[in-house]
Amino acid sequence: MHGRHCGTGYGRYGWAFAVRPENFGFDPGSFWGGRGKSRGGPFGGGRMFDQGHLKFVILRLLDEKPRHGYEIIKEIEERFGGMYSPSPGTVYPTLTLLEDLGYARARPEEGGKKIYEITDEGRAHLAENQPLIDDIFLRIADFAASIFGEPMMDVNRGLKNVARAIYGSKSSSRSAEQLRKIKEILEKAAGDIDSV
Repeated sequence: MHGRHCGTGYGRYGWAFAVRPENFGFDPGSFWGGRGKSRGGPFGGGRMFDQGHLKFVILRLLDEKPRHGYEIIKEIEERFGGMYSPSPGTVYPTLTLLEDLGYARARPEEGGKKIYEITDEGRAHLAENQPLIDDIFLRIADFAASIFGEPMMDVNRGLKNVARAIYGSKSSSRSAEQLRKIKEILEKAAGDIDSV
């Protein structure tokens, strides 16, 4: 459950494998000219986005195509190279705000899910704020690419795939012998990585 809330999809313990810059002694705030705090990210303050920036990010993603809430979370995570994932507790209230402002609407689907799409008013709002939005997305791209560079981001994605394999849908049904084999695989991989 925790993994789904984090947007990782790795099951109960997958959050442990989420790679964050601060895990490597990196201060995202210092990367952005000291504008942020220790976990402030590229936009200053104590969180990765303030609601105003997140509003624009979500609108831009909805302008690309209609998306479910969890798809928005996953897409933002992907654009940060897996190093940041917004919580549902920030994304869904922002979607509600966008609906209230008339910038987005939700269409119900089978199973009670909602898919969100941008409105004409939302597109006009994007156009009015195009320079700011372009700057936000440029910072996101720079944040992901400049910390480790694309090769390390690929490694990060590979690590997350390992976590998905370990903590995915089969995790609760594995036997003690299967878990022992997984441990051996991981220990061998660790040794191989150390020797690279």
